[in-house]
Amino acid sequence: MTPRILMIVTSNARLGDTGKPTGLWAEELAVPYYALVDAGVEVTLASPAGGPTPIDPGSLKPMGENDPVVERFLADAALQARIAATSKAADWDGAQFDAVFFPGGHGTMWDLPHDAGVTRAVERAFAARKLIASVCHGAAGLVTALRPDGQSIVKGLRVNAFTDAEEVAVGLETVVPFLLETRLRQLGGKFEGAANWQPFAIRDGQLITGQNPQSSHLVALELLAALRGVAQG
Repeated sequence: MTPRILMIVTSNARLGDTGKPTGLWAEELAVPYYALVDAGVEVTLASPAGGPTPIDPGSLKPMGENDPVVERFLADAALQARIAATSKAADWDGAQFDAVFFPGGHGTMWDLPHDAGVTRAVERAFAARKLIASVCHGAAGLVTALRPDGQSIVKGLRVNAFTDAEEVAVGLETVVPFLLETRLRQLGGKFEGAANWQPFAIRDGQLITGQNPQSSHLVALELLAALRGVAQG
């Protein structure tokens, strides 16, 4: 059977009350999306609010100047139409997919943790023993999800995300509503990270997490390997 993944992206276009634009980081959608669909995986795109997904302008250069995968993303009319009309996360049951995947971008920090549909999708997927993956700030989609026993889904698991050091390096440590590494540690996650901007991803059980945009491909590879393991198992 064709693996099915629910990919949840941010609906938030502003960095808190600064008025500055943010949103989805293009590379963190494009790299895993194409790795997955090129491998025959069916991807459903959703967001907290539904409708258009804002793209962080900092993640895009003029056409012709981006990495090839981002150029493919920009030229893909079908995908552009899909991200302009995402479904609502609340309309989906995470347990009905083989995995739930969260691309990042700073926008996620304001809406993913507080959306009941996102939390429910993750909780249902986790309880059904499905895979849950994130890149960079996409791990914000994990912080409010609980196991059936009431504990955080990250408790006791090796986990990774955009590090506090990286947040300081981009000068947004006082802008984001919380520091993602710190929060994951507070929730009982066994946080492991690499040096700033180095590719890094880990899998522990159902959870696959990567650190930064440079880690997008590693997370996709880990997820594909896990999906194949499930299919073979």
